[in-house]
Amino acid sequence: MSQTARTETYILARPARQTVAAVFSSPHSGRDYPAEFLSRSALDARAIRSSEDAFVERLYDMAPGMGAPLLSALVPRAYIDLNRAADELDPGVIEGVMRVPHNPRVSSGLGVIPRVVAGGRAIYSGKLPLAEAEDRIRRCWHPYHEALRGLVEETRATFGEVLLIDCHSMPHEAIDAHARPGQPRPEVVLGDRFGASARRDLIEAVEAAFSAAGLRTVRNAPFAGAHITQAYGRPSRGMSVIQVEIDRSLYMDEARIEPRADFDAFRALMAGVVGEITGLMRRDAALAAE
Repeated sequence: MSQTARTETYILARPARQTVAAVFSSPHSGRDYPAEFLSRSALDARAIRSSEDAFVERLYDMAPGMGAPLLSALVPRAYIDLNRAADELDPGVIEGVMRVPHNPRVSSGLGVIPRVVAGGRAIYSGKLPLAEAEDRIRRCWHPYHEALRGLVEETRATFGEVLLIDCHSMPHEAIDAHARPGQPRPEVVLGDRFGASARRDLIEAVEAAFSAAGLRTVRNAPFAGAHITQAYGRPSRGMSVIQVEIDRSLYMDEARIEPRADFDAFRALMAGVVGEITGLMRRDAALAAE
């Protein structure tokens, strides 16, 4: 039986006893939009959700029953991006921020306080005060990462290693420009920062799990991993991180932002993948501690 804790920022579902050296995190599936934020946005309620990894946490919610914790964001990505560094501040949307050396994420409007949603649509008609941006980071970003770091470090201390699965989804058209002519488009993109954030045998095993489920899977193109893979991935220290991007059209109606009629069937397929991953990382804590 899992145990659930809820804060303003996240939900943490933990198994009664963690039996696997794995952690699952869904930083972009939050959909608790503050009314004050929505009232100030230049976008309507549907458009502002376009960069949200809607329903991703439901694709992994069986993980606690398989012995691994699942941390899921409640705050939405359009409000604050938990997969960015806290200092990735965009002078294009935050007053009083000095321009920093070129950062492609910030330049494209996707800093820790996003300027745009999918398709480059502006969230605000003006700029936010720096104090407001700092308040969001204090209230939302830091608690999420304190929880995530705690899970990663606790798991590594218990089992001697940890595999963090960074759970995301991608718009169906996101990989159009990267599809090879005459080849079917990928359905899952695994990111390990080209080998920097995860052990080779682990990314190979995770890729095999998705492929065995019948999902066309590639690595690192067009998504190699962002802040979470970069900040937490330390394979030489027993900390591997793999970002997983799943084509949203496989399980949801992207225009309506609703689960497809066959959502439960896809979730069942994902349960098999999660079972493979947790089985891969099942460890005896007593032996690992010796």
